[in-house]
Amino acid sequence: MASPVLKHGFFMAFVLTLSALQMASASDPDITTDFLVPQNITTVDGNFFTFTGMRAVVPIDPPTAFKVTKASLAEFPALNGQSVSMAVLEYSAGSVNPPHTHPRASELLFLLYGSLEVGFVDTTNKLFTQTLQAGDMFIFPKGLVHYQYNANATDYAVAISGFGSASAGTVSLPTTVFSTGINSRILAKSFKTTVPTIHTLKRGLIPPKA
Repeated sequence: MASPVLKHGFFMAFVLTLSALQMASASDPDITTDFLVPQNITTVDGNFFTFTGMRAVVPIDPPTAFKVTKASLAEFPALNGQSVSMAVLEYSAGSVNPPHTHPRASELLFLLYGSLEVGFVDTTNKLFTQTLQAGDMFIFPKGLVHYQYNANATDYAVAISGFGSASAGTVSLPTTVFSTGINSRILAKSFKTTVPTIHTLKRGLIPPKA
């Protein structure tokens, strides 16, 4: 059953995140019309500007794994040209959002419930970390490698992230490096390890069969 904190705080978290994004400089190109309509849309009314995909996570029940529910350009076409998107991130006990980047936007994370260990690495390879409590916010600068980890072994966490782009993009480092066909010998030399070790890492990233 969902926590009362989540039920009453979910909408407020959206409002806070959107307000913060309005103060940030947008990374998407400016548009010369009020909004953009995809060619396949013939009727523009209130439904076009409404996204109902978050209903599935309200109220939020304890997640069984790390899960992201996005409201980006791909899911919500009305965001095109508006330089904003959002995501709800659910962390089961002990789960991690692995190191990744968003090449087209910074990320402003608002922790709604639980606690999170977060961090990012700048271009000088300096690591910045923090342990967040419910109500805290953290900014991940555009394009930098970052992660989130729920170190709590018994309780879950929930966060809402806002992005300064309708299509921030996500580049997962483990997937990009080990699951895109880069030659194992090249990876072994790059990481100063052996080809069998690289093969073991690659096998570990293969999704389990249903």
